[in-house]
Amino acid sequence: MASNVLANNLSIGYSSEQVLAKITDFHIEAGDIVSIIGESGIGKTTFLKTIANLVKPLEGNLTVFGKPPQRIRGRIGYIPQKLGLLKHDTVYGNVLQGAICHESIWRSVFGFHDPKVIDKVNETIEIMNLKDKIHVPVKRLSGGQQRRVAIARTIAQNPKIILADEFLSELDDDTANNVWSVMIDYVKANSITLLIVEHNLERARQAQRCFQMRSQKNSPFSILEEINS
Repeated sequence: MASNVLANNLSIGYSSEQVLAKITDFHIEAGDIVSIIGESGIGKTTFLKTIANLVKPLEGNLTVFGKPPQRIRGRIGYIPQKLGLLKHDTVYGNVLQGAICHESIWRSVFGFHDPKVIDKVNETIEIMNLKDKIHVPVKRLSGGQQRRVAIARTIAQNPKIILADEFLSELDDDTANNVWSVMIDYVKANSITLLIVEHNLERARQAQRCFQMRSQKNSPFSILEEINS
C-alpha cells in the first residue's frame, strides 16, 4: 500500500533561484499524527501548501496516495493559519463549503444539495459542539469557535489527510488545548492522517511523530529531520 504522503529529494519554494527547503526522505502512513516545528519563514507552510497542491514542487518526487497531488481531489483537507472563513456567512454556510466538494457543479451552483451533504454538515457541526451557533455569522464567534468552524468545514469534505498550519495560534492556552483535543479525538476515531505545523513545542511533542525543519550552516535552504520516533 502506498504511503499517504511520500517525498523523496523534494525541493520546495517559489522559484528555482529561491529554494526554501529540501526534503530528502519523508513518508507518513494512514492514521499517523505528525507535527512539524521550526522557526518562521523556513518553509513549513510552503511544504504543507505543496502537499495540498497550492504550490508546485521545484524538483523531486512527491506523491499523495501514490499519485501526484494535482490528481487528488477532495481527499486532502487544508486548514490555513488565517483560516479563510467567510466572516459574514453563518457557521452552517461555512461548513457547507467543505461538504459540497464532492457534489456536482450543478448542485453546488443552484443549491439543490444532496440530503447526504446536508446531513454531513449538521453532523460535523454537532461534532464540533457548534449546534447552538449554527445560524450565527462567523464574525460574531470567539477565536476558539472560529477554529472549530474551520475544522468542521475541513472534516465535512471527508478528507483522508488533514493539513493544519498553526491554526491554534493567537489562542489562549486553555482554548488552544481544548480545540487540539477535539481535533485529535476526531482523527483518531476516524483513522485520518493529521499533519500539523505547530509553534508550541509541548503540543507538537504530543504527536506520534515530530519533525523539525531547520537551516543548515553555509546553506541557502533548510532540511527536514525527524526528532523523535
